[in-house]
Amino acid sequence: MKNKFSKHWKSSKRPSKQRKYTANAPLHIKKKLLSANLSKELRKKYGRRNIPARKGDTVRIMTGKLRKKQGKIIRINTKKSRVEIEGIQIKKQDGSKVNVKLHPSNLQIIELNLDDKKRIQIKEAKKQGSEQVQEKKK
Repeated sequence: MKNKFSKHWKSSKRPSKQRKYTANAPLHIKKKLLSANLSKELRKKYGRRNIPARKGDTVRIMTGKLRKKQGKIIRINTKKSRVEIEGIQIKKQDGSKVNVKLHPSNLQIIELNLDDKKRIQIKEAKKQGSEQVQEKKK
């Protein structure tokens, strides 16, 4: 591999380069790739379709065997792009229980953790920006 990371890989249509982009991306870009869809109520409220997942957000699992189960996010692994949810565990062969690690694309955010005031301000600013764009289209 010639480069460790390049922004130009993102524009490629080749799946191998798309995987290369996500695997070798720096953490500040991987954090944005950890976005999960918002529920219909939150979409109307914030005027956005998805938002980066954070510890403390309440989510619902949308795919797989654990579908329709919900809980709070307890840990986010940015390097591996995985999220752990409270109460969602599997039993190992030796009998011990382990948290299931899920990709955020398989989750839907039901309730946001609004402890960080800046997170709210950013969402409101982006909502106003999207409303202005929609007005210009009309």
